[in-house]
Amino acid sequence: MPKAFCVVRGRTLLAHVLDRFRTHPDVRDVIVVAPASHLTEAAQAGVTVVAGGQTRQESVNAGLAALALDVDAVLVHDVARPFVPGEVISRVVAALRRGAVAAIPAVPVTDTVKLVDDTGFVSATLDRAHLVSVQTPQGFRRDVLIAAHALDSPVTDDAALVEYAGYPVEVVAGADESFKITRPWDLLVAEAVVR
Repeated sequence: MPKAFCVVRGRTLLAHVLDRFRTHPDVRDVIVVAPASHLTEAAQAGVTVVAGGQTRQESVNAGLAALALDVDAVLVHDVARPFVPGEVISRVVAALRRGAVAAIPAVPVTDTVKLVDDTGFVSATLDRAHLVSVQTPQGFRRDVLIAAHALDSPVTDDAALVEYAGYPVEVVAGADESFKITRPWDLLVAEAVVR
């Protein structure tokens, strides 16, 4: 089952995410990019729904193509982070309004991080004072995101694509509540958060 349709306390993760964005004063339009096999379920949310692609980049491109022409700033959010606080969304939007071309929320890394070589041995211990864990929503000036998506790059998120295209990416404070649901354990944490 696609993650968006996992149920936490009687509601899908998609429904939890939509609560955060549809009620936010800085968000005008919401477009859900869903797997082609689940468009009907996504459409029940009452927002614009488009089919995603095989890759994240193809899916974001599908969402960009569905935007109204007058939209000049875009937030890209993962349904895997259903409990993003409104103030995180506000900080990303505020950075764009101040002139940033891209802004991402992040939290400091608290674990010691090791770089491991191909043989399974530690090759370096990284200075965590300069490391952060990136969250979503990631915010972009529309033209910058479209230009970055025109490039062919194997990166894993939109901010990395924008970096690859040569644009600066501002970091704003994220939040612990924006944890990512990736494993069954995370669903138990999500249940506790909603409770």
